[in-house]
Amino acid sequence: MAKTAFALALCLGSAAAFVSNAPIRSGVVSMKETKEDLAELASELNPVIGFWDPLGCLNFDFWGLGNEGTIGYLRHSEIKHGRIAMAGFLGYLVQSTDFVSGPHKLLPFKGYTPGLTPPEQWDAIPLVGKLQIFTLIGMLESYGEILPVHYTKGGMPGYFPPIKGNRPELVLNLYDPFDFNINNTEEEKAAGLVKEINNGRLAMLGLFSLLSEASTPGSVPTLEGVIPAYSGNVMIPFEGDFPSSAERSVVASCLGALLLLAAWWRGLGVRLLASSVKAGRSRQGMCRE
Repeated sequence: MAKTAFALALCLGSAAAFVSNAPIRSGVVSMKETKEDLAELASELNPVIGFWDPLGCLNFDFWGLGNEGTIGYLRHSEIKHGRIAMAGFLGYLVQSTDFVSGPHKLLPFKGYTPGLTPPEQWDAIPLVGKLQIFTLIGMLESYGEILPVHYTKGGMPGYFPPIKGNRPELVLNLYDPFDFNINNTEEEKAAGLVKEINNGRLAMLGLFSLLSEASTPGSVPTLEGVIPAYSGNVMIPFEGDFPSSAERSVVASCLGALLLLAAWWRGLGVRLLASSVKAGRSRQGMCRE
């Protein structure tokens, strides 16, 4: 139980350390994300399928942001998930090579064992190491929301702001750390985003195919016998750190509460953002009158 308390305390402390207190800007920004814009983008992404929204998600209104603000949110989420999936898919392949999973003269971490599959490598990482990884993720998520123009207010979906120099440990930007694309034209950036979205969609399918075959051998016929089986649960990242059912129940309950708190906090921020949008529109209407 002491390990459980330590893990949760470290998670809460690290999350609070990276929350930004920057005020939300209330300037009026014209929205750029409409269903017509997405229909045009869809024809560029996949001319065969074209525009496809069977669930009608583009008609939703999240947290009072309005339809266009919701579309900006959904577009940003897809791009972000695609990037994570590309990193995860390539990481799975790299971690399957002998260069990573093979014997090492210097152990990467305490308790390292050669020959483990990628999911087993994660299980072998000490709890403190896993929490450090999640802390880094939380830090990047926080910085990714500090935008000159938010993606729900007409900003560029998928844009990640420069972070170099914001803290002593941030010596490079997350996007284009070596400035390879600094001189790209707007047309080249737009073409690159189209390729990135397509690659991200494919990577999401690819990563889940690897995890599915590892969890349920034979579920992906083309990968049968290629991907080693995994006896753990890929949806329980701390399964090996809390072996007893009582500890897992406590951790699951606390993590659920943290997720609800995070969702409430994020929803509060979005509601404040929506309020600023409505206030800006009201001021704009008064000026026109």
